[in-house]
Amino acid sequence: MRLDDPWYDAPASGWGEPDGVGGFAPAGPPGPVDPRRGHSAADIYLEVQRSEAFQEVRRRYRRFVVPASLAFLAWYLVYVVAAITAPGLMARPVAGAVNVAMVAGLGQFLTTFLLTGAYARHARLRRDRAALELRWETQEMTRGAGR
Repeated sequence: MRLDDPWYDAPASGWGEPDGVGGFAPAGPPGPVDPRRGHSAADIYLEVQRSEAFQEVRRRYRRFVVPASLAFLAWYLVYVVAAITAPGLMARPVAGAVNVAMVAGLGQFLTTFLLTGAYARHARLRRDRAALELRWETQEMTRGAGR
């Protein structure tokens, strides 16, 4: 099956997918580059991976994901530890039958939704455009590599 969708995320050659010309790509490490043929797709992807633009996209990703993940994990662990070590505090009523544990548990869900929204916003504003430009640039470079 061939997908002409530019958003199709094809796996790297050698992962059981056709190589683009009907056959399967050879498994194993890429061989030396034939100067008459140009660079192979693997060489192009390695070049892009080493580029400053790609490293910047990765840096922006890590700058958001690592602190956000650590903060959410800490918040979750505080909730679990409080439920185990301070049952009296967690059982304290807030409003009617709603207690501190229920409010904190619902806070976990709220935090998940807020973090998901913040991640989507961060990706849209700080990474998507640069990543898309890298993707198109890579596709343009690999278009001539197979010929």
